[in-house]
Amino acid sequence: MKTIFRKIIDKEIPARIVAEDENFLAFLDVNPLQMGHTLVIPKKEIDYIFDLEDDIFSELHLFSKKVAKKLIKAFPCKKIAVSVIGLEVAHAHIHLIPMNQIGDVNFSGQKLNPSEEELDAALEKIKNA
Repeated sequence: MKTIFRKIIDKEIPARIVAEDENFLAFLDVNPLQMGHTLVIPKKEIDYIFDLEDDIFSELHLFSKKVAKKLIKAFPCKKIAVSVIGLEVAHAHIHLIPMNQIGDVNFSGQKLNPSEEELDAALEKIKNA
């Protein structure tokens, strides 16, 4: 069965795509920890990030770096947190989260529940960054 990320890659379900190339996709998390929280995934379906081939692993991080540079412009903050947890969806992914303090990256805490309009506005800010 396809994961939700595979369905997003295949454009079977909509996503607010921040960046895309032939190998990677970055899109807004619909239940973000902070506005601008973005997921970066390889299009190749591998569950565990450390099972990626070295070249894909390296390129995923370089792609994430490009996205992070846009995020910090769109959502001024101290840093963009980088987190790899990998339990939510069986597809390797990196979380990029604008942060000003460590509590901004608390996956055990309550997530935001932005409206469609707020997510659309966040996407526009990133695209204009």
